[in-house]
Amino acid sequence: MPEFAVTAIGLDRPGIVAAVSGALLELDGNVEDSQMSILQGHFAVMLLVETPAGVDQAELAERLGRVRDELELEAVTVSPVGEGAAPVEPSHVVSVYGADSRGIVHSISAALAGHGVDITDLETKLTGTDDAPVYVMMLEIALGAAAEDEVQRALRDAAVKLGVEVTLRPLDSEVL
Repeated sequence: MPEFAVTAIGLDRPGIVAAVSGALLELDGNVEDSQMSILQGHFAVMLLVETPAGVDQAELAERLGRVRDELELEAVTVSPVGEGAAPVEPSHVVSVYGADSRGIVHSISAALAGHGVDITDLETKLTGTDDAPVYVMMLEIALGAAAEDEVQRALRDAAVKLGVEVTLRPLDSEVL
């Protein structure tokens, strides 16, 4: 069965998930994996969708294009995907807190990449007040073959340069 990656973005409003999933259901499509979020009032969704053999990319894009037009979304894309790599299970959580500044995401992700660590989930948020904004970032990571103490040291070095607090802890699978 064909598998497609579907993305949609636009101003948030009730009914977007229902409209997108309804269009997929009309084509007998199945959502196999998904991630959705609202980012500063903008809706964003990524879906991996399986469709019957008779449904091609053009038909799926046309049907989802009607949803885009009806809901005045900014973009909907449909891309074929093949067999992916085996799913990576996160093993640790990284938390970052501090004054907002440019380069936090890059510095932390580069420190992790330098040790071959895979980021499996990332979320950022600006909290606090206008006078004292606080940047918060949470990452789920898979250490793989990386040594935890070396990753901790790389994160600590990045934190010092950024002036933020960084913690690394094992992911408690009981919480999931």
